Amino acid sequence: MVLSFRDVKRDILSIATFFMLCNALSAQDLEPRAYANMPKDGNVIVGSYGFMKGDVVSEPTLPIEDFIISSNNLAVGYMHTFGLADKLARVQVVLPFVIMDGHATVNGDKITGNRTGFGDMRIRFGVNLLGSPALDRKEFSKYQQKTIFGVSLVTSVPTGHYESDKRVNIGTNRWGFKPEVGISKRFEHVYAELYSGVWFYTKNDEFLVNKEMDQNPVFSFQGHVNYYFKNQMWVGINANWFSGGKTIVDDLPAGSIINSCRIGATWSVPLSRSQSVKLQFNTGVFKSLGLNYDSVMLSYQYIFF
Repeated sequence: MVLSFRDVKRDILSIATFFMLCNALSAQDLEPRAYANMPKDGNVIVGSYGFMKGDVVSEPTLPIEDFIISSNNLAVGYMHTFGLADKLARVQVVLPFVIMDGHATVNGDKITGNRTGFGDMRIRFGVNLLGSPALDRKEFSKYQQKTIFGVSLVTSVPTGHYESDKRVNIGTNRWGFKPEVGISKRFEHVYAELYSGVWFYTKNDEFLVNKEMDQNPVFSFQGHVNYYFKNQMWVGINANWFSGGKTIVDDLPAGSIINSCRIGATWSVPLSRSQSVKLQFNTGVFKSLGLNYDSVMLSYQYIFF
């Protein structure tokens, strides 16, 4: 028996909850060089393609088996650097487009489905408060980074495709805000980085048409170690950890606390002084709530002043 995603019994709230978490905890949360030193008045255009696939059963007590999704993710982004009180600041905008397919077995019945549309836009504003003055290109070429301390605010804007009568959606129909602090330390050719932040979410008052879904804050940590070669090619090892995020629907508990760790690797190759390509892979190390997937992303970056 083949059913659509919308035919799954209404008491299985964790299915939709996972997809909202998955959207909120996607690739932008494993991002090396987020506080990197750069010249001011720089512009960066990025285009990327990512593929994600995995088993995403979020509650072992539910009658759900073999819940597998595969997702093709396209994204375009733009970043601009500028001076703010003589400190380096940046604003970044990313808009994804998602093609997602999935299947699962619920109470012995096979369900399948697919979704296509824009995801939630992300806007990131950050300032490097210490160790990263706002320098033009000529001054920047003579400056050597030591230790950088920065802060940022990431905003998730509910621009994604959302249908309130369906459990599985690309968009989340809610706002998300993540204040974050980050440290970057240079050791000759090695850059070590550590970020810590907290996601806060507004309520989704159109969950399953007329239900209200709320989610507790999610604490996030990232660590990166990157090695730079003389030609500006670099490789990195990446890791993150998320904790929290218990979900509530109409004042009743509807999902478990997230406790998930992922590791990955990044390889960036310069094509010219203004162009580069980057390949990134990450996978789960342990998880207590879904998020058991592998992902790979290829991106192209163009810098101009």
